[in-house]
Amino acid sequence: MQSLCGYRRIERLTMKISEMQSRIAKLKSEKDICILAHSYQAREIMEVADFTGDSFQLSVAASEVPHKTVIMCGVRFMAETVKLLSPDKTVFLANPTAGCPMAEQMDKELIAAVKKQFPNHTVVAYVNTTTELKTVCDVCVTSSSAVSIVDKIPNNDILFIPDCNLGSYVQNQLPHKNIKLLQGGCPIHAVVNVADVKNAKSAYPNALLLVHPECIPAVVGLADFVGSTSAIMDFALKSDASEFIIGTEMSIVENLQYICADSSPDKRFYCLSQKLLCPNMKVTTLKDVLDCAEGNGGEEITLSESTMSKARRCIDEMLRLG
Repeated sequence: MQSLCGYRRIERLTMKISEMQSRIAKLKSEKDICILAHSYQAREIMEVADFTGDSFQLSVAASEVPHKTVIMCGVRFMAETVKLLSPDKTVFLANPTAGCPMAEQMDKELIAAVKKQFPNHTVVAYVNTTTELKTVCDVCVTSSSAVSIVDKIPNNDILFIPDCNLGSYVQNQLPHKNIKLLQGGCPIHAVVNVADVKNAKSAYPNALLLVHPECIPAVVGLADFVGSTSAIMDFALKSDASEFIIGTEMSIVENLQYICADSSPDKRFYCLSQKLLCPNMKVTTLKDVLDCAEGNGGEEITLSESTMSKARRCIDEMLRLG
């Protein structure tokens, strides 16, 4: 009897999810809304999104659609980047509490002071930074474009912020560059260690290890492939291998399982560590998205023209070099 009652509760919950998704789809059509969902979002949110992917991919996609209203299901810096690339659009962050510790760990006053110590360095900012911080930087990069863009910068003296692990990866790929790093980065990716890799390899000896460059250098050095979230997914989908240990946010394991369920059902995906869970990405719920679409939730992203103008310079330089 308990089992039957439990099943019925799950069935009712499933119906509610379906009903919310249907309501969101209706509101999207009625209100001309485009929904963006980062790859780390829950599956039920990704199913109602118009675009899914990495943060900058989503920002570019938003700038190319005719919709006047955009809802970002991700974290604050992502919604700000959408606004930077689409200043004429109304941009909402579905859950206002969704921040990013890496993006928020350095401010423009700190970097302005560091620039005085290294006046001849070109300041390269990971796109995972606040808009305010971007105003004092020279060029932005994504995890997938960092190596190629830094290589194209004429100046060999680089101040790379905020992720020292991504910066270390870039330095290893470009030994001719003099890259100054500060202590910062993603607290989720950085917590994974060599012991985690050994444990995962012991459990899945035939699996390839795919990791994000935000992981510490010792972990990156053990990987079979290093790349951005999208690059990791692309590699796994195209590879002839059948087993993969995924060294980035654990949502990617689920996403790959869904994608491969029909086309490559024999492929197996394992999470490198249960520590790879981003609470800020998980704070957004389907109900948050519905409330935002209905006009009862979310937060509109507003940036001053002066801030947007200054911050756009480093993004425009990224697009030029990229």
